[in-house]
Amino acid sequence: MSIKVLFIGGTGIISSGCAPLAVERGVDLYFLNRGNSTRETPKGVTALRGDIRDPQSVKAAIGDLQFDSVVDWVAFGTDHIKTDIELFRGRTKQFIFISSASAYQTPPSALPVTEGTTLSNPFWEYSRNKIACEEMLIDAYRKDGFPATIVRPSHTYDIRLLPFHGGWTVIDRMRKGKKVVVHGDGSSLWTMTHHKDFAKGFVPLLANPQAIGHAVHITSDEWLTWDQIHRIFADAAGCEAKLVHVPSETIAAFDRGWGDSLLGDKTHSMIFDNTKIKTLVPGFACTIPLAQGARETVDWYDADPSRQTIDDKVNAQFDMLIEMQEKVRPS
Repeated sequence: MSIKVLFIGGTGIISSGCAPLAVERGVDLYFLNRGNSTRETPKGVTALRGDIRDPQSVKAAIGDLQFDSVVDWVAFGTDHIKTDIELFRGRTKQFIFISSASAYQTPPSALPVTEGTTLSNPFWEYSRNKIACEEMLIDAYRKDGFPATIVRPSHTYDIRLLPFHGGWTVIDRMRKGKKVVVHGDGSSLWTMTHHKDFAKGFVPLLANPQAIGHAVHITSDEWLTWDQIHRIFADAAGCEAKLVHVPSETIAAFDRGWGDSLLGDKTHSMIFDNTKIKTLVPGFACTIPLAQGARETVDWYDADPSRQTIDDKVNAQFDMLIEMQEKVRPS
């Protein structure tokens, strides 16, 4: 029997990998969004037009529909979760909140990280907001039986997402033989997950009663250093990666947003124990290595040069940071 699922959003980096697989597996899938995405709604999905920040428009869009599962891909604060609970209590058998693995203790006191690792991130407001959302949902589950499931992605990517500050600017610099900045000493371990691999773990959680009341992360088992990540993309782009290591604290002094994403996430080694998702979804495994994903991403950018946006501000930051670092440590 087909299950009926609502994606709030549905055309983002991660959800765009999950939707086609859900439809392929027979899910009766609905999207609720404003219809403004550059990604197309997959064939087989019913599009409902509404703004989740406007509860009345949501009520008008969904009418008297009931769902086996509702997934909010775009909740970032407790006000969003409060609205979700009010809208979908009694309308769904499961509510899935997309949290973040950056909510885990940062820096972690032990690796690999499990779902039992403490949630604490003093460096990044984004992560603290996600933690507060989780706490609100857990409280609603305990007090009122609200059927919550929490999913924590880590660094999940698709063909459009380059894992660097400045995006294509980094590839452009490497192709021109210029040096690029890598935070720290480049040796911290990182986990990157292709969105199609994430989907293989996520879709079986839909309307899965064993997942209700639980939090679970879904990540690859491939661990790479940031130096390796840069070199993998350089190889995909047919060039050499000339790397200059700059302390994350120094970078943060130049750009607060870039710095927060480093000190609150990417600076620290982060690898995951995926036992729980493999228990909930027997046979789950990530099969797309970053080397393959990087080639797909570079090919997508090369297929249309208009996608290759160069950020002049980032270029200037790189030049200043590299000049400053090389005065401290001449190459």
